[in-house]
Amino acid sequence: MAPRIDVARRRADYERLRDDLFDIRTRIADIEATAESPDGLIRATVVGRGEVSELHLDPRIYRTTDSQALAASIVDTIRDAVEQSREQLFEITRQYLPPNAKFENTDVHTDPFLHHLNEKIEGA
Repeated sequence: MAPRIDVARRRADYERLRDDLFDIRTRIADIEATAESPDGLIRATVVGRGEVSELHLDPRIYRTTDSQALAASIVDTIRDAVEQSREQLFEITRQYLPPNAKFENTDVHTDPFLHHLNEKIEGA
């Protein structure tokens, strides 16, 4: 005989997970991280999942004609801001990760939810 499924419990689990995901989605939308280049000439702000929302270039950047160095500095500054936003996302989703999860080796966009779903399936 197949095991009996507790429909009410499954529904409650689903509703709790759905509510948590809505909360997380709202908190992700509130993420904002700003990084500045080491020379202070470039400032980048990213939001949510790392989308660039603002880029400030100090007029002093035009004192040099090295466009490749400027481009590299812009990219590095944006990467720093994205990394900060990923750290914020890690903290937001930490409750859904295994207790020993480390930021360095966690895909903050999917791992928390995969871990949570695995726990639900194994606990079924």
